[in-house]
Amino acid sequence: MPRSPRQLELSLVTPNGWGGRRAGAGRKPQSGPRIPHLRRGAITRHTPCHLTLRVRRNVASLRSARLVRELERSFAEACERGTFRLVHYSIQRDHVHLIVEADDAAALGRGMSSIGARLARAVNRVFRRRGKVFADRFHHRVLRTPREVRNVLAYALHNARKHAPAGRAAGPAVVPPLDPASSSRWFSGWTRSVAPAPPAAGIAPVARARSWLLRVGWLRHGRIDPGEAPGRHRRRTPRRDPSRRARS
Repeated sequence: MPRSPRQLELSLVTPNGWGGRRAGAGRKPQSGPRIPHLRRGAITRHTPCHLTLRVRRNVASLRSARLVRELERSFAEACERGTFRLVHYSIQRDHVHLIVEADDAAALGRGMSSIGARLARAVNRVFRRRGKVFADRFHHRVLRTPREVRNVLAYALHNARKHAPAGRAAGPAVVPPLDPASSSRWFSGWTRSVAPAPPAAGIAPVARARSWLLRVGWLRHGRIDPGEAPGRHRRRTPRRDPSRRARS
């Protein structure tokens, strides 16, 4: 009589190796604050964006004159991409401010991939290093009103003054020098005449703005003084309570 085949047992125990749920699996926690992967706000060709890119702590200062010149040449090749434009920038020691225009979220992602890759390659090339450059994803804020655009322009173009030890506004009779590590030399919205931008191989490292907000809308709140200090607002005197005055 033929024997029936023996049924083998199926082991469901996960082997001690790759795959499966196990202790210590998944992405390891990173040190320092991280920008969460949240859905970004609606982006259209009518609303410019303010972006901030931060580099790792082991990266030398980005305000090296050699690196700034290298980035100017690199930005000149990628500032205009049809659906994405780099309109202004400000390079600080460990971060970069960018003011850009993009037709939609996809165009913003593609444009920032190009700008970010060029910036990272320039840093590694100039400083003769390897490895990652950025500490995290870029942070972005959509600018929807003329007031927001005006504030961001003043903040970004004067940002070096904020991080300097003596970040004070210059006197009304003094025209302070423009930040050479920013696009302020190509900015035409100053209240006073400043030194013209020097030629950079015949090509500017920034593109012309197309949105109404970034072209003329922000001018509703006044041009920017070259001696203006970022982040400094005049304190308003609190109003006295009329009921208290009547009681006194």
